[in-house]
Amino acid sequence: MQGTELQRPAAAHPAQWVLVAPEAATDPPKTPDSEPMFTRLRSPSTGEATLYLFNSGAQQLFEVKAFHEEYRSWFIGETVQQDGRLLFVTPMDPLFLILYYLIKADKEQQGKFQPLDQVVLDSEYPYCPLLLKCADVKQSIHHVTEEKEIGSQKFHKYSQEKTLKWLKKKVNQTVKALKSNNISVGERVQAPTFISGKQITDAEEDYVRYAHGLISEYISEDLSKELSKYLGLPELTSPSPEPPLKKRKLSDVPVEAEEDYTKFNSSNLKNKKANSKMTAAQKALAKVDKSGMKSISSFFSSKPKASK
Repeated sequence: MQGTELQRPAAAHPAQWVLVAPEAATDPPKTPDSEPMFTRLRSPSTGEATLYLFNSGAQQLFEVKAFHEEYRSWFIGETVQQDGRLLFVTPMDPLFLILYYLIKADKEQQGKFQPLDQVVLDSEYPYCPLLLKCADVKQSIHHVTEEKEIGSQKFHKYSQEKTLKWLKKKVNQTVKALKSNNISVGERVQAPTFISGKQITDAEEDYVRYAHGLISEYISEDLSKELSKYLGLPELTSPSPEPPLKKRKLSDVPVEAEEDYTKFNSSNLKNKKANSKMTAAQKALAKVDKSGMKSISSFFSSKPKASK
């Protein structure tokens, strides 16, 4: 991982961002017209504008999230950067975003087979066809679609059965990663990122439910419910474990874009209220029982005087 400062040209407003990104996200372009590019695309869970990054040549898609604390600034050289956010750029499977358009087309076209370049189109987000340029998309699209080939052209339509199988694999991969990193997700653990010296055994269902919640951040609420059934998860009778990131100040939704951010020549991201539409995972986490919890301020309040 590397820290990168992204600057605008001198003619633009001299604001900067502090960015942590893998090298693949900021590799130098092979041609002048294939530079890394910030752009807004539809969030696969809400359909709202969200900030993403394409690397050089749009071979890979990255999600942009922000670590934000109030009253934070950066000292950069001899200047003070007022926007104190720390942006994190992480790789993302473009199939999640393509899936949004496949489901939409399936409803509008009543399950007709269509070329992908006629499905992944959006007048409000003109750069969404770049998703089809990402490496391995054409080789992996069969995970979520039925395919037909006529001559040299391929036609596709959304397949819920295939999609659920693919999402189940994603859940299983997430469970494996949680276990290999020794992350406890059981309900008895108040802070999932903290591992005490005492051995704690988590039920397999806890891991699967937790992983389902993480994957649900990238799919629609309806599909999240179908996935829950497909995984055989019973309805919750008690609060579910809370993902580690919810305990931190890392944004639980991707950075929302005010306008297109192309070739790093972006406008300031204005402070914006969180999207009013909650994802399925956020709704599930909102049900966590907070009874009996004290606010931190209660530990610092003055003690009541003893009665005489």
